[in-house]
Amino acid sequence: MQTNAYLALKYNDHSFDRVSDVLAVEEMLSISINRVPFTITMRTPGSEAELVRGLLFSEQLFTDIGTDPVINSVEHNDAGYITSVNVVIPPEKLQKAFAGKRSLTSVSSCGICGKTELDITPGPQLVKGAELLQPEAVAQMFTEMSRHQNAFNISGGCHAAAAFTHAGQLLSVQEDIGRHNAVDKVIGSLLLQRKLHLAKCLTVSGRISYEIVSKTYFAGIRYLAAVSAPSTMAVDYCKQTGITLLAFCRNNYFTIYANPAGIAIP
Repeated sequence: MQTNAYLALKYNDHSFDRVSDVLAVEEMLSISINRVPFTITMRTPGSEAELVRGLLFSEQLFTDIGTDPVINSVEHNDAGYITSVNVVIPPEKLQKAFAGKRSLTSVSSCGICGKTELDITPGPQLVKGAELLQPEAVAQMFTEMSRHQNAFNISGGCHAAAAFTHAGQLLSVQEDIGRHNAVDKVIGSLLLQRKLHLAKCLTVSGRISYEIVSKTYFAGIRYLAAVSAPSTMAVDYCKQTGITLLAFCRNNYFTIYANPAGIAIP
């Protein structure tokens, strides 16, 4: 995970001091598919293959879970960060047309802002498993995720996402300055490892928006848990798709906003 030190002036108790603060790096990444521009996303450099793989899957452009597309680095900046990639995908493998669908820059705080149209029609509900999620497992998963938040611990400026099995085994954890990018990196990591089918719970360090729910749904993950609040659209979409949504997961408490039947409630 990339961080850089910057000099700054810190005000404290009527005086200023010069400090060196470590900040999370934010850089653009231009993504083309078969040399046709798809989107420009702002992200923290690193795990580019995971980010691109997860983004194309969660956007339902390339949904083949058994074959990985070829991702070629095209350009680097002066700092050595990858700034442009081209993804090679057989045309018959593309699930839908993409030209013009993301003509705007996708900023770190809102990946969906780069879209020119929004499809919020839910598909079939996720199949409910026979085993319920134990409430005690939620805090344990967030504790495990926090152990891997190295960039956040250094800079305070990165979000994290992590995927777990139903038993609470950590499958993948990723950090990024963008909440949606961290989720895409996790999904991409699971796809590259052929472990997506094992993921039953996704934890995120920030708030829950519609887009995070959409990515969770297309990944087939039944449980979504967040440190912060959900939006109204996120709650409604979880109810429609069968995702059990937990928010304000802090210490040993949380609030269930959708499909509480998935939790083992005494």
